[in-house]
Amino acid sequence: MTTTSEVVRPLDAASDVPPVKRPRKSKHRASWEEPATPVGLFFKGVALTIVAGAVLIPLYSIILTSISSKTTISEAGGMVFVPGEITFEAYSQLISGGVVGRAALVSVGITVVGTLISTIVSAMAAYGLSRPNTLWHRPILFIFLITMFFGAGLIPTYLWISNLGLINSYWALILPGAVSAFNVLIMRNFFMGIDAGITEAARIDGASDYRILGQIVMPISRAVTAVIALFYGVGYWNAFFNAVLYIRDTEKWPLQMVLRSYVLQGQPIPGSAGTSVDAATGDIASLAVKMAVMVLALIPVVIVYPFVQRNFTKGVIFGAIKG
Repeated sequence: MTTTSEVVRPLDAASDVPPVKRPRKSKHRASWEEPATPVGLFFKGVALTIVAGAVLIPLYSIILTSISSKTTISEAGGMVFVPGEITFEAYSQLISGGVVGRAALVSVGITVVGTLISTIVSAMAAYGLSRPNTLWHRPILFIFLITMFFGAGLIPTYLWISNLGLINSYWALILPGAVSAFNVLIMRNFFMGIDAGITEAARIDGASDYRILGQIVMPISRAVTAVIALFYGVGYWNAFFNAVLYIRDTEKWPLQMVLRSYVLQGQPIPGSAGTSVDAATGDIASLAVKMAVMVLALIPVVIVYPFVQRNFTKGVIFGAIKG
């Protein structure tokens, strides 16, 4: 209890203001969770600038070289970094020849069909493996894990494709890599994070597993599905090794096969107009055509990626840590 002899001192104006708590380093937090310092921000900016430059500068040079004239390329001595005379002759030669256009259509068809098949099959496999009471759940999951570390080999795979009669068939470019165990496991972990009460309620109402997957699980899993579809799509678009092994008819070559044969091996593109398309002649104008083929191969990925990028981190990281 207080007495009358005690003097109550009034609070200062400064004492009414609560002290500002400065963030202190905690031993319970990781180093990347600490507030960034000015020095750290500076070095992060420098590192990001270097990485961005390492990507954008070669891309800028490739695009600029593809639209440069023979004179500009000759003055630059190869790859062009300073804009000069601009011409789209390289692109017109590629399109007029028909080979690149046909190869691009083949690549688009394989990418679209292959991505649809791979995404659907992976989603079905991931949903089955995410249900703990499904038949042979653990043995099948173990088999999926084994395929991530061990493969049958090139010769057995070729004999398998040959016995199925898929040599020189478009299906030889799709079926051998239709399912990736890594992608299935990412989707499985994502599905395991979905509240089991939702699926059980649908099952009580009489919904089948196919309906639960198509109308409940997949709409919830749009982020991971978009990322997995991007993985498959980029893989199909950039693949050329299966075409080397299984495709004999040059008219069935995908765009990456044309890119490999012309840009890397220096072979002429058959049917293209103009002698400057023939890289074997040593004509420096062929460098513009090479770069034009590379630009055409990059365009679809550059167009599609921004629409999927916002789901990339959420889909991969959430699917990787759940379960």
